[in-house]
Amino acid sequence: MTSLDKPTEDTEQTQPDEARDARAVTEAALFEAFGGVRGMVETVLPGLLFVAIFTIDKDLHVSAIAALAVSLVLVVVRLVRKDTVKHAFSGVFGVAFGVVFAMFTGNAKDFYLPGMLYTLGLALAYIVTTLAGVPLIGLILGPVFKENLSWRTRNPGRKKAYAKASWAWGLILLAKCAILFPLYWWANTAQLGWVLVALKIPPFLLAVWLTWVFLAKAPAPIDVFAEMEEAEKAEKAEKERKAALAGDAGDPSGGRHRRGA
Repeated sequence: MTSLDKPTEDTEQTQPDEARDARAVTEAALFEAFGGVRGMVETVLPGLLFVAIFTIDKDLHVSAIAALAVSLVLVVVRLVRKDTVKHAFSGVFGVAFGVVFAMFTGNAKDFYLPGMLYTLGLALAYIVTTLAGVPLIGLILGPVFKENLSWRTRNPGRKKAYAKASWAWGLILLAKCAILFPLYWWANTAQLGWVLVALKIPPFLLAVWLTWVFLAKAPAPIDVFAEMEEAEKAEKAEKERKAALAGDAGDPSGGRHRRGA
C-alpha cells in the first residue's frame, strides 16, 4: 500500500459513518418534532373514541365528553411523567374546539370540522411559505437541528430539501382535505369519523418519511449555537490578550521584579 492509498481508505470509511450520523440526527429530530409513536396515539385516540361511542349509541354529548376526557388524561399522564406536553396539549385544544363546535351547532359531524379546517390551513401554509422562500418545515425543524434560519442564506442545499419537504406536506394534506370535505357534506357522522381516523396516520407517516428522505440527502445543518459559543470564547480570549498586553505596557520591567534598591 502506498502512502497515498491510506488517506483514500480513511475517507471512504469516514463518509459512510458521516452519512449514518446525519441520518440518525435527522431521525431523532423528526421524532422530537412530530412526537413519535406516542404523539400519533395521542392524536388518534380522542377521535377514535368519539366515533366509536357515537357509532354505538348516537349520543353526541357522551361521545364528546369521552373524547375530551381521554385527551385530558393523556395530558395528566405526561405531566406526571414530566414529559413534554406540547403534543398532548395540542390534542386537548383540538378536541375542545371540536366539542364546543358540535355542542353549539347540535351536529355531531361538526366535531371534526375545526380539525379539518386546521388541516386545510396547514396545507396552504406549507405551500404559501415555500413559494415565499421560507418553507414552513424549515421553520419547524431549524431550531430542532440547532441551525435556526441559517439554511436560508448559508446552506442552499438544505433550503432546497426543506422546500421539497414542505411541498410534500402541503400536497399530502391537500389530498387529505379533498377526501374529507366532500364526506363532510355527503356522509353521515360515523362514516366521516371512521374515514378521518383511517386517514390520521398513513398521510402523516408518508410526509414524515419523505421529509427524512429529502433531509438525509441534504448537506449537514450549520450549528449556529456552536458558532455562537465559539465566537464568545474567541471574544473572551481576545479581551484577555488585550488585558495582558495592557498590563505589560504599564509595567516597564516587563513583569519582572526589580532586584534590590
